[in-house]
Amino acid sequence: MTQQNASHVTPGNGPLAGVRILDLSSVVMGPYATQTLADLGADVIKVEPPSGDNMRAVGPMRNPGMGHLYLHLNRNKRSIVLDLKTPEGLDACLKLAESCDALLYNIRPQAMARLGLSYEAVAARNPRIVYLGAYGFGEAGPYAGRPAYDDLIQGQTGIAALSAQQSGDVPRYAPLTLADRAVGLHVAIALVSAVLHAKTTGRGQQVEIPMFEGMAHLVLGDHMGGATFEPPLGPTGYARLLAPHRRPYATADGYICLLIYNDKHWRNFFTLIGRPELEQDPRFCTHGARAVHISEVYAFVAEVISTRTSQEWLDDLARADIPASQLYTVDGLLQDEHLAATGFIREIDHPSEGRIRTTAPLGQYQGTPTSLRRPAPRLGEHSREVLAEAGYDATRIDALIDRGITQDGNE
Repeated sequence: MTQQNASHVTPGNGPLAGVRILDLSSVVMGPYATQTLADLGADVIKVEPPSGDNMRAVGPMRNPGMGHLYLHLNRNKRSIVLDLKTPEGLDACLKLAESCDALLYNIRPQAMARLGLSYEAVAARNPRIVYLGAYGFGEAGPYAGRPAYDDLIQGQTGIAALSAQQSGDVPRYAPLTLADRAVGLHVAIALVSAVLHAKTTGRGQQVEIPMFEGMAHLVLGDHMGGATFEPPLGPTGYARLLAPHRRPYATADGYICLLIYNDKHWRNFFTLIGRPELEQDPRFCTHGARAVHISEVYAFVAEVISTRTSQEWLDDLARADIPASQLYTVDGLLQDEHLAATGFIREIDHPSEGRIRTTAPLGQYQGTPTSLRRPAPRLGEHSREVLAEAGYDATRIDALIDRGITQDGNE
């Protein structure tokens, strides 16, 4: 596992160096989007209320306000506290927006307007800014303004029902903040795309990325099925993904992950198990035939795989050039030799949290390398720094601190 002392990291510029983002988002979706952009070099200024992003309170944690999820969603950012319900806090936020390429928020547009931070108010101070709202539902539809959380969106876009359809069990949510993170990537793509347009044309714009539509986009891409056509050619659903035996295969002593996919794989598999005649079986002979009989195909493989140990299968399948892997737990993933060799799992020294483990920024950029420039900040750690950059002198900053409009996280 790569070890790296954050105080001695040589900062990489990253491909988004020079882009500044005012991040008014909280919880998971918005912060995940802006961390992705911060990892790529953007200067992300995280604006927090005096109570802080509520993900700070989700443990485990060593110190109050520095929960594990917060640490994994907010590195490479700067934190400033602003009480936006005060005139001085609002004015400071608008002043910061003047020097930013984008502003991201994830509350309802009406709530932003009540704060005095509507698109019109922000654009009046910076007409080149990209003003991006990432919230539950598109404003043009009847669900506009409804609360949206990951579990609700998973349920409303069919993910929990698909789980039940595939397993024959009760509906279940995916054990990930799947909707937040999947749509968070859409948010990141939309923001950088609109910033590129603004830098090209000199014109900013208002952008909306709704969570419900974002996950519907993902689900329907796989499961529109026969309803793709009008009139429908069959039911919705992708049969391969819904086959009951599409899951890790039980072996004689555990589980393995296996995908026998193309004709070559199947030919090699039949040879491996001593059943070459099955290559002519009408259920298995072509990709189309296997798709029609997919549940039967998966059930056949499950029965065969149960006859040997996991290691025996992994060795034999590797020799037969058939895609297979061991089944990891999260603990096993942290010990994976490939992730260790590529430096993806790193240990760094956090100024307040001590030694912590984190993931590296994704990807390799030859000309604009990324880096872990900053650990996740303490609440208000950069308030003085950011306000000074906006033109506030020390006396004015001290007055804001004394009145609780901002906080100095270093005190």
